[in-house]
Amino acid sequence: MIETNKVYCMDALEYLKQIPDKVIDIMLIDPPYGIDIGSMNFTQSGAIKVGGAYRNDYTNHDCSWDKETLNEDKIKEIFRVSKNQIIFGANHFANLLPNTKGWVVWDKRCEDKYSNDFADGELIWTSFDKPLKIIRYLWSGMIQDEMGLHKEKRYHPTQKPVELIRRLLKTFAKEKDVICDCFMGSGTTAVACKQLGYTWYGCEIQQQYIDITLTRLNQKSLLEVFQ
Repeated sequence: MIETNKVYCMDALEYLKQIPDKVIDIMLIDPPYGIDIGSMNFTQSGAIKVGGAYRNDYTNHDCSWDKETLNEDKIKEIFRVSKNQIIFGANHFANLLPNTKGWVVWDKRCEDKYSNDFADGELIWTSFDKPLKIIRYLWSGMIQDEMGLHKEKRYHPTQKPVELIRRLLKTFAKEKDVICDCFMGSGTTAVACKQLGYTWYGCEIQQQYIDITLTRLNQKSLLEVFQ
């Protein structure tokens, strides 16, 4: 029995097959893009600049999960269990998804002075019948939005800001919606759901990130979450 508000160490497809039809209100996922991020040069902060920005050292992390992206089997299960979907990086597999006008653009540079050789933003596919939205939240190398109030520790090479997920939920989710993330990573969706009071489902295939997720969920205050 798959329980809510609990993260399972499982493959996404195996996990989804245990969830009944349409019990999820919003599937909010940041799946692998299939770009083999482990082969990229993520150097230790302060050592070598990559494209004008310092990056964390993820050389000890198993990034084999990013050699393949979503396939038709996983997409079929995602749509079976959920009523609506919010999917990061869908431009990498848009041919497998229905047409939508409900794209979201995450502008993560916000100002030209933060531009570098990495992408200035990300595209997010949604199933919602709404006009294209732009969310501006600075996330450039080691520079983050609202650093004076809090700075999030980066645990995962594709980690998204908690505030970004909060804004997506505030834009699209209703008060009692149930949220699912079957590519949990370091648990950002779970943290945002806990902060906003949403029931959630989740799984992650690597135990090291399960441990990080549990630590983040057990932090007592909003400030601690962002340290």
